[in-house]
Amino acid sequence: MDECVRRLLLLCVFCALSVSVCRGACAEVDSDTEAVAGRSFKLGCISCKMRGEVEATATIDWLFKARGEDDFIHIYSYDGQVSNIVDERFQDRVEWHGSRKTFDIQDASVDILNVTFNDSGVYRCIFNRILSYAHYEFTTIEQKEVYLTVVAKATRGTASIVSEVMMYVSIIGLQLWLLVEMIYCYRKIAAAGEEALRASAAEYLAIASESKDNCGGVQVAE
Repeated sequence: MDECVRRLLLLCVFCALSVSVCRGACAEVDSDTEAVAGRSFKLGCISCKMRGEVEATATIDWLFKARGEDDFIHIYSYDGQVSNIVDERFQDRVEWHGSRKTFDIQDASVDILNVTFNDSGVYRCIFNRILSYAHYEFTTIEQKEVYLTVVAKATRGTASIVSEVMMYVSIIGLQLWLLVEMIYCYRKIAAAGEEALRASAAEYLAIASESKDNCGGVQVAE
């Protein structure tokens, strides 16, 4: 019975942690790297703080190096309130898709609208972050790069298919594990209940027999 209770508590803790991770925690997920010409595309860029409880502010800069070029060009910036498209090639084609209503930016993703083949190349996302401690401030710079390829028609890579299959396998495996644990605990509880009933019945019969013997002894004495 105690083992079953421990298993249930462990299961509850696991579920609670899973929910908190899914809803509240920061996870650094790589960006997609294949865009379709004429459509919108999300350039993903996430940089999580090492310590979530530390207050911070960040500004974001996006740079771009087209195919065949040697240098990166500054194309976009965001400071938590105002965005600025610097490069004319991306004028009216870049929209913020990251953290909102906060200066503590951890998601610096942007959308590129009406993608063209000229958008193929390397995109560099730069986090200029200031961590505020009790008596001092610490500045860090984080960089991430996205190698973008623009195609005429959407294709689905093997890695994407395998990733999706593994996700569903994990979900099904977790559900089966939960079902097995529930059946195991149900049987343990049922067995413990039956044993308790048998013990109670045996105790009742013992008390009844003892009472009968006591009554017989009293009658003999009379």
